[in-house]
Parts: sequence; structure tokens; C-alpha cells
Amino acid sequence: MASLNVGNLGEYLREQRRNAQLSLRQLADAAGVSNPYLSQIERGLRKPSAEVLQQVAKALRISAETLYVRAGILDEREREELETRAVILADPSINERQKSVLLQIYDSFRRENGFEPGPESGVAAGSETGDESGPDVGADADAASKPSTSSAPSTPSTPSRPSTPEKPSH
Repeated sequence: MASLNVGNLGEYLREQRRNAQLSLRQLADAAGVSNPYLSQIERGLRKPSAEVLQQVAKALRISAETLYVRAGILDEREREELETRAVILADPSINERQKSVLLQIYDSFRRENGFEPGPESGVAAGSETGDESGPDVGADADAASKPSTSSAPSTPSTPSRPSTPEKPSH
């Protein structure tokens, strides 16, 4: 096997479990994995799947992405991008439409700086909370969410104001 670095993962999991003041059995029950299997992970004898890591992270209330990096499933740069996306999606002060627009702008800036959009860029912003955006989303958000031909975010071509009939110029 290639260098898995699972020992580092196991040590980290043990430290997080102890910080949470959970026994091995309590964490195994909370994560829905067997006690012997979790013990083997902590001792560096097993490399868990991403699904098991996600269950353990949820039980410990820590970032699954951090565990993915420690297990060699995800590289550090991808983790940072995923965490940025997670923070945007979890923000209760903005609605789902605004989250979607913000993620599109984030992707645009990353492309402009030479980075490809990450694996989560195609996921709808509403998938986290299930909220629907209301009519409070302004015209700027609607215009910014439309595909643009340039890599920089665009601004609406017409300002959002009441339309008045134009006088013909002859």
C-alpha cells in the first residue's frame, strides 16, 4: 500500500474524541460504526472510507473535510475551498438565491486567478438548508447569477429603477 498516513488520522481522532470527553464506545455508537473498527482506525490499522469519516466527524462535531485531509482523501487546498463554500451555505443572514450568487462570484474569482472550480461548485446552494428565496432578492443578484462571457462577475446593464417611457429622438 502507498503511504496512507492513517496513523496521523488515528492520533487526531483519538485526541478529538478525548477533547469531546467521549469513550471509544460512545463515539462508535454516535457514529454508527463498530467499536473494534473505530479502535483499529485510532491505532492506524485501518483506513476508513469517506462515509465513515463523515459519520465520525458529525458525531465529534468537527469538519469532515479536516478528516479527509488527514486521511489523504482530500488535499489542503480543496479542503479550504470546501470550507469556504460551507461557511457561505451555512450563513443564516443571506437567503438561498444570494448564497448561489455569492458562490458563482467566488468561482469566477477563482477562475480569474487560475484555479478551477472545485467539486462542490455544481451543487445548488439550497441543498444545505432547503430554504427558498423570496421576492427580496434584488435585480443585482438576478443579473449576477446569469452566465457571463467574461471571467469577472458582471453588473446589470440596466439599473433597477422604475421604467419610464423614452422619448423618441428624431
